[in-house]
Amino acid sequence: MPALFLIPTPLGAADTPCLLPHEQAHIVHLTDFVVEAEKTARAHLKHMGVRTPIRELNLCTLNEHTPKSEVAALLQPLREGRDLGLVSEAGCPAVADPGADLVALAHAEGFEVRPLVGASSILLALMASGTNGQSFAFKGYLPADKDGRAGCLRALEQRSRQENETQLFIETPYRNDALLADALAVLHPETRLCVACDLTLPSQQIVSQSVAQWRKMSMLPSLKKRPALFVLHAA
Repeated sequence: MPALFLIPTPLGAADTPCLLPHEQAHIVHLTDFVVEAEKTARAHLKHMGVRTPIRELNLCTLNEHTPKSEVAALLQPLREGRDLGLVSEAGCPAVADPGADLVALAHAEGFEVRPLVGASSILLALMASGTNGQSFAFKGYLPADKDGRAGCLRALEQRSRQENETQLFIETPYRNDALLADALAVLHPETRLCVACDLTLPSQQIVSQSVAQWRKMSMLPSLKKRPALFVLHAA
């Protein structure tokens, strides 16, 4: 039976090794891929050692702009008996990623789904945060407006305190500094806040401490244009 392979990609440069050798062997023969962005996908696939010339690969795009009515058609290679690869822009596909809809449809049609091991910024940040890894939730993006963001931060803190549940969330890089400033303004001093940015890169920086300790820092890390995960756990 043909399978849908969920292929992780590096969180940084395309030439960063990201697949275990025995898993890389499963995908080098693939010719059909569903990708989030063709340009970066071609670079990733080239470094993964895909045997078919890159320009001859069949690449179909699935991103946040793809109408849900068009997703099912992307499974056509599986229906024709060929394996299919799903490739995200960075990290693990189908996690906080439009590929989840494709995976659900593959299951519905009875195809095998094979996730491969790779870097997940969510799990890496959780691992490095020192917070509760037994119970956690990924919120995704918080509201863009200041008041909405502050209200959401308070709600996440309250949930964390009531459920003993770690909360993870992200922001577009150019708003990271504003999010950090708002978090330090509204969260309780004893709440632990971790910021993990540039994960797996040489510039990686992870700071995990109480909000009170954050407020005492003479200079906050600059997060602008740097991908970051925010993790909070309320005491």
